Amino acid sequence: MITVVVVAVLVIALVTLRYTGRGRARGSGRRGLKRRFGPEYECAVARQDGDVRAAERELGERVRRHGSLQEKPLSPEVREQYVAQWDAVQEQFVDSPQKAVTEADALLARLARDRGFPDGQQFEEQLAALSVHHANFVQGYRSMHAAARDRSGTEEMREAMVEARGLFEALVAERQVDPDRRRPPSPDGQGHAPWPLTTRRHAKGSST
Repeated sequence: MITVVVVAVLVIALVTLRYTGRGRARGSGRRGLKRRFGPEYECAVARQDGDVRAAERELGERVRRHGSLQEKPLSPEVREQYVAQWDAVQEQFVDSPQKAVTEADALLARLARDRGFPDGQQFEEQLAALSVHHANFVQGYRSMHAAARDRSGTEEMREAMVEARGLFEALVAERQVDPDRRRPPSPDGQGHAPWPLTTRRHAKGSST
């Protein structure tokens, strides 16, 4: 009788371990990481010079550190303030692209912090946390952060602003933004900026 009980316990334990292992594989294996990170998975592989294992270790570490993060809600008043600030930055782009991109970068950092992500003063850590929860939108933030610190051309900064708006909308939205939407909608439906950036007026020192 004791032998039967022991065997039964061992069988249950083995089944449990097998089920747990499969669950982990689905959540953190290659398929799980690709599904969770989308385009950020390919970016991670590229940054590791094609080393898939190194990229997956990096992404798995992001999930371990930030996977349990709970996003804080925004009050309607704060949400309206952020929307107004973003609109003002977009309007400023026409006369001063570099200043607008720099301010938009700082605005996104504050918004992410207010939603419960790490402080923007540690950009890489904040970006890592954002990639776990908004993987489809973080490349735009990365591009805009780089444009805010380099002397990019006006067109490059415009594209960075358009891409970064996806993350802004995801963070400021009351409900989760569709992750398949990489870019914000535009009046002509062709990916052009949803605000008047086609004017020939550029900031001093612009390369375009």
